[in-house]
Amino acid sequence: MISVEEALERLLDLVAPLEVEEVPLRAASGRVLARDVAARRAQPPFPASSMDGYALRRAEVEPDAMFKVVGKAAAGHRFDGTVKAGQAVRIFTGAPVPDGADFVVIQEDTTRRGDLITLGHDIGTKDNIRPAGVDFAAGDTMTAPRRLRPVDIALMAAMNIARVPVTRKPRVAVLATGDELVQPGEDPGPDQIVASNSHGLAAMFEELGAEVRLLPIARDNAASLTQAFRLAQGTDLIVTIGGASVGDHDLVAPVAAELGMAQSFYKVAMRPGKPLMAGRIGDAAMIGLPGNPVSAMVCGTVFVAPVLRRMLGLGDAMAQTRQVTLGTDLPANGPRAHYLRAQLRDGAVHPATAQDSSLLSVLARADALLVRPVDDPARQAGDQVTIIPL
Repeated sequence: MISVEEALERLLDLVAPLEVEEVPLRAASGRVLARDVAARRAQPPFPASSMDGYALRRAEVEPDAMFKVVGKAAAGHRFDGTVKAGQAVRIFTGAPVPDGADFVVIQEDTTRRGDLITLGHDIGTKDNIRPAGVDFAAGDTMTAPRRLRPVDIALMAAMNIARVPVTRKPRVAVLATGDELVQPGEDPGPDQIVASNSHGLAAMFEELGAEVRLLPIARDNAASLTQAFRLAQGTDLIVTIGGASVGDHDLVAPVAAELGMAQSFYKVAMRPGKPLMAGRIGDAAMIGLPGNPVSAMVCGTVFVAPVLRRMLGLGDAMAQTRQVTLGTDLPANGPRAHYLRAQLRDGAVHPATAQDSSLLSVLARADALLVRPVDDPARQAGDQVTIIPL
């Protein structure tokens, strides 16, 4: 067996960042920005009023001062003239500030009669003008790589960027194996169960930014598995579920080997998830996950997610971790890293009582994996421990 850290290193060596493609701005949300993009204009592109009021000269602002209103400026419709001494322009929020004016008095601080306004007694010093480029200047960049959020889309729209360079989505084939499996909605036989891992992992990978091809369940015979691998052609990553151990019905490794898989490793010192296999088959990386539901989902978080992030150009970091307070005593850990399903409550992490790798309901209630390193000593409530947020 190899360590979790070595397994992840070898997995990351199997893949590389994918190529760049351009997509319309409307299709860029959730994608990974692959190259820096630069603003094509400043925002705002001109000094703009931040309030409804009157634009005039700051030097003339004093209590009871009177001005003649000589025009109007609205958003999208500037006043074309120049504001001179004793003059004011009615202005609305977002409108360009007229030439000659450098102050906007809000309308509540004025009294208007016909074309004359009179200022009040407490104008203040705020000019109520947004300078040109106060948000960003032409040429300012949004740096890559980054997963694009809705606010990033809004910013690029304001920058006048219509097409966005993003990393191509990894194409991932998800293949569940086993005679005991049927798809959700089908009627299981007396010795069968409903396939859950493939659907949960597909959802996880899509959330991470992959394009997932969910393959038909492969039966426990070489012909069915061979056909399934053929259906995975053209993908960047093949993730198999089950059949990766060394039992009589575990055929994934021998079938993959017959198809030319160069195996990188088999078995990792962790629980849940020891029977983990990886390598390359044709043009695709391959990861063979264990069949127990929790094992598959935990390995998806610990191993497959970092692989997908690397393919998307987001770096080689392991799963994000943080330090929290332990809420209960724990015995010493053994020779395998342990990923305990846990909940965060009252500022501390509490591992679930039941940790069997078949209990999906426990994982569904968890919001963290509590990471116990190899040979971690006994821990007491109040100790600082490492978690992976879920």
